This record gives sequence, C-alpha cells and structure tokens, in this order.
Amino acid sequence: MILRRAVVLLGVLLSVSSLYAAQHREVTWSRDVAPIVYRHCSVCHNVGQPVPFVLLTYQDVSRRASQIARVVATRYMPPWKPIAGYGHFIGEKSLSAAEISVISRWVANGSPEGDPRDAPAPPQPPSEWQLGAPDAVLRLPEPAPVSADGPDIYRCFVIPTSFGRDRYVRAFEFKPGAAGVLHHALLFVDAQRAELPSQYDCFGTPGFLPTAGLGGWTPGMHAVSMPAGTAIHIANGARIVLQLHFHPTGKAEAADPALALYFAPGPPPRALMDIALGSNHIDIPPGDASYKVRDEFEIPVPVEVTGIIPHAHYLCKDMKGWAILPDGHKRWLLWIKDWDFNWQEQYRYTQPFTLPAGTRVFMEFTYDNSAANIRNPNQPPQRVSWGAGSTDEMAGLHIQVIPRNAADMHELGMAEWGKFMRSVGGRFYTPPPKPE
Repeated sequence: MILRRAVVLLGVLLSVSSLYAAQHREVTWSRDVAPIVYRHCSVCHNVGQPVPFVLLTYQDVSRRASQIARVVATRYMPPWKPIAGYGHFIGEKSLSAAEISVISRWVANGSPEGDPRDAPAPPQPPSEWQLGAPDAVLRLPEPAPVSADGPDIYRCFVIPTSFGRDRYVRAFEFKPGAAGVLHHALLFVDAQRAELPSQYDCFGTPGFLPTAGLGGWTPGMHAVSMPAGTAIHIANGARIVLQLHFHPTGKAEAADPALALYFAPGPPPRALMDIALGSNHIDIPPGDASYKVRDEFEIPVPVEVTGIIPHAHYLCKDMKGWAILPDGHKRWLLWIKDWDFNWQEQYRYTQPFTLPAGTRVFMEFTYDNSAANIRNPNQPPQRVSWGAGSTDEMAGLHIQVIPRNAADMHELGMAEWGKFMRSVGGRFYTPPPKPE
C-alpha cells in the first residue's frame, strides 16, 4: 500500500513538473505559435482573400506580433461571437485561454522563430470557391455602379437560369464583388416568372411573391451548405432575384457579385423550414444604453433544430435565444454579448437536436444608443427606429428546423403564417406599379 501511494505521488509530481516546464520553456514560432496561427488565422488571412494582409510565414506574423497579441487577448480576433456553452456550433474559431497565453508569452520574449524544421507546412491558398468547382455560377449582366455618396441603394436584379431541368440546391456561395459597399444580399427564386424588369428599386420586400428563398449574404459569411437531406428547389426556367442593399462609402465603386450553386442529384427527402423571431417595434431614444425587444413562438409540432441566424445593425450589443420545453426545462440556442454588424454568420449546430411539440422559443435583443457605444453611427446619438437602412435598426433571429414528420410541414407553416400576419396587423404589401 505504501509503495502504491509512493508510485502515485511520484506520477503526480512528474506530471506537475512536466506541465511547469511546458509553461515556462521558450515559446517559438515554429514549434508553438505556427500551429495556432495556421489553425485559426490563416484560413482567412490567406492569398486572394478580402483581408489587409496574409499570415502564412514567420515574417508575416512576427512583424505584426504585438498587434496580434493585443487582438487575441481582447478576443477581437479571430472573430467568433457566440459564447461557449450557449450552443455548440460547427467551425468555432475562438482561441482557448491556453492558446492566447502561448501567443502572449511568445511576443513578450521577443517573438523567436526557433528551428524552422519544427514548423508545420502553411495552409495552401483556398480555391476560387470554398466548396470547389460549382455546378453553376450566376452573375449580373454588368457590374452595378455605386456612387461615392448619397442615400442607401435598394435594388433588385433579375437573373435568368437555363439549367434544362428542375434543380435542387444543396449549397451556395455568394461573393459580393465589392464587399465594402454591400450591406446585405437576399436571394429569391421566382418560378412564376412575375412581370419584372431586369433591375428595379425594391425597398423592403422584393415586390413579388417568391416561390423559394435561397438565403442571403451578410458581412463575415462564408459558403453555406444545407443540412443533410435537404435542398432548395429551383424549377426549370425559374429566375433568381438578387435583392442588394448598397451603402455608399465615399468612394465610387462597381459591384460585380457572383452566386455559385451546388446541386443535389434529385429531390431531397427532408424539408428545411425557418422559424422567424423578430420585432419591427423598435424606437430607441438617444442615450438609451439598454433598450430591449423580445419575441416568442410556440412550436406546434416536433422539430429537429439544425442552425440559427441572428441579424441586427450597429446599435445591438446583446442577443439571446432560448427554448422552454413543455416540461419547463430551458435550453439555450444562442448568446452573443458583443454583437458586431461586420461579423455576421449563419451558425450550424455541431449536433442537431429535437424540440418537442409545445416548446416555446424566445429571443431578447438589447441595444446601446449611447455615446459610449463606439459602433454608434450617430455622434451625438439620435433616435433610431426600425428600418432596412444601415443606420436604422432591425431584430431577427431565424431558427432553422426540419419537421420530424413530413406530414407536419403544413401545420408548422400555418402557425408561422399566423404569427407573421399578427405581426403586420393584417396589412399586405402592395407591389410597385408595373413598368411602362
């Protein structure tokens, strides 16, 4: 017994000694820092990406070592907004406390390179498209001009397709062409071939009833893959309508967006649906640092939750989404404490989960319209209300679900339609007059 305890104690002492040595040995680029940078940073900071510099070599990183140490210590970089433990998502980019410590120690000790033979190979530049060669690429007939100044521009562009047969989109990637001037893009399918010009002004809704929505793009987004077994139907001869919201930046530009599509071999066996929480009752007084909006919805059928998409503008600072199950149990869907309009993403859960019928889902967004908010576009602060403009505000939390039973699609759709009609008070959108 005494010998066994001695062996255990010796093992503990050796483990502590090894950990102490690892924490206090010289940290080098080649052995310690390069693997962290290549795993978390070089995915975006690579050749051909819309970033101010690349981070692929010792020279690239060492010349910016102090700046890198500051931005990772404050968690400004890598940009990852969801708080750990309030939903587990694919592609999490945040650094661990241990990784941040390694970078800080490396910079404090003069950023030594170490033995180059210890360094892993840097990641290769990404291909033109993140998911490889697409099945189809759609573009505008010509780039869209955006003036240097003036009001925001809301414009729809109608793009014909010629796929030869019905197609089912399993993934897509949108490239803005001029990311600095594009606030967001919404992608609609028009299988009814509404009477629309090739391009037209469209504030709010696109001016017709879409037969499907492909999704959208906001700053910070990458390629989007649909959950397994789902896809979006594009009927043969349908048109894709891009609703683009531009905001002038002081420099005249021409946006040349491109939409890459990846097709499934046939009709999908499951249907992806959207539970939209949100509010258009936003009226934030100047100086109010804690203005809140809330929404909720009772899910009438059992669903599988696959992802979640939050959206707001510059004043939002805190986003919460959660579910209360019929037994009273609370399940967090998302919590972002430091929302940044410039880093919006569509979050996919690492493991889809089921919410039973009768579950209530909730959202609460908090806005800071004070002078202390460094992201406030108005200094001094001004009253801000709901609207689609960059300096207006929005509140949207979209929960991506798949009904557990295909027969429940209609019931869920009708419940969502009822919620929407109550939110607009029974008012219908009147499309613009037909062009001459």
